[in-house]
Amino acid sequence: MRLCLRKKKNAVLAAILLASGLLVIRQSNFFPHDVPNSDEVITNDLSWETDRLVKKDSWVEQGGYLPLNVSYRLLAGAPSPQQRFLCIGLSSVKRQRGSYLVTTLQSLFSQSSPAERSSMVVVVLLADFDVDWRVATVKEIQTTFPSELEQGQLLVLHVTKEWYPNTTDLKRNYNDEPDRVTFRSKQNVDYSFLIHYSTSLGQYYLQLEDDVLASKNFLTAIKKHIVEQDAKKETWAMLEFSVLGYIGKLYKSEHLPLLARFLFLFYQEMPCDWLMSHFRELLTQKQPIVFKPSLFQHMGTFSSFRGLYNKLKDKYFDEYLYTNPEAEVFSDMSIYQKYLPQNAWDPGEDFFWGRAPEEGNYLTVVFTEPTVISGILVETGSDGKDLLESGEVQLGHSVADTGKDEKSCQEFQSVGTFTKGRFAITELDKNYSSASSCLRILVTAKQSNWVVIRKIRITTEPSATPAGIKE
Repeated sequence: MRLCLRKKKNAVLAAILLASGLLVIRQSNFFPHDVPNSDEVITNDLSWETDRLVKKDSWVEQGGYLPLNVSYRLLAGAPSPQQRFLCIGLSSVKRQRGSYLVTTLQSLFSQSSPAERSSMVVVVLLADFDVDWRVATVKEIQTTFPSELEQGQLLVLHVTKEWYPNTTDLKRNYNDEPDRVTFRSKQNVDYSFLIHYSTSLGQYYLQLEDDVLASKNFLTAIKKHIVEQDAKKETWAMLEFSVLGYIGKLYKSEHLPLLARFLFLFYQEMPCDWLMSHFRELLTQKQPIVFKPSLFQHMGTFSSFRGLYNKLKDKYFDEYLYTNPEAEVFSDMSIYQKYLPQNAWDPGEDFFWGRAPEEGNYLTVVFTEPTVISGILVETGSDGKDLLESGEVQLGHSVADTGKDEKSCQEFQSVGTFTKGRFAITELDKNYSSASSCLRILVTAKQSNWVVIRKIRITTEPSATPAGIKE
């Protein structure tokens, strides 16, 4: 009995050391299903490797990791010699119904400014073994994204089947169907290989799926949240920019070698989003750190598994999530409880709620620094109620104190009116190229209903990188 327990403990220790990179399997073609059945062999190997750890050629002093026995084929693009700020990883397979990869890539690039695109690289792993599909997909990518490929902003990879471990006839944890176990197990290996390749390409790594939409200027928003999180001086291993699955999960590049090996080691145990929660906890981040509104939205109608209908949506996603500059917000409307004017400007789910407004009432945003505005979005109401029935949006110049513990601008110019409680305008800087100091929502007619201003979002001309972030 004691011998049996000792062998089990050795096997557990071996697994822990493998996960951390402290135990190196010597077989060059090692895969999880190739582990010898004999506990005695494991014990002897463990003793040999454990003894080796105290010597000067140890993993700790060398800075190496458990080797991942994998070779990549670069199908399109060329890696940049310069590390980018953000590496975005996508894995894609042939779907029975629908295809969303190109649309996802278009969203990532179109929702980013030129400066943001130059700070990121998107890595796509075409993880399907269908040659015809891969050839067709690469051609479509080359046709659609020639500039991004040429500038090192987009890379397309493939790993041949010979490098994969066994993904069939695996144990059925959680009583999953065999084909589902095969699907999620291979997906874990796909992500492992993808993350392993991406390790040195960016300061940070963002995991996405191949059927998502991105919010406007998501990279700038991520930079801002990293600065805020680091200022708290708290340990973090993963920041979440979507509440769904393995979408919008951000890691530090120094953690990627461990994450790649962790997913590979436990590839057949559970789905990837469950594994990443365990990984986060192992790196001592006990609670999820989730930012809202979400920066990414699942758009696929049909799943890559069996082509099943998938209506999953992130209710916190905001396509028009703009990084608003610092500002103070004032209003002369009667405020209901804690639903303050500032809520409409700041990120999050809170909003401004005012009692029945009169003609001439206002909500004024006063910028800390004058700002060149290129786009404005204002949304009012909740479930079709408490809309602003009549109003206009104005830009102002020359900040002054009003004498009521408020600030405002001395002159305003209208840029448009509300339609059905909503206001949206883009390319505003073409007609209003000078910097504005205020943005005002002016009520132009009395209404009996209360008014909810859910959000005010603006886009601005590209600004300098936030403090604390390196390009």
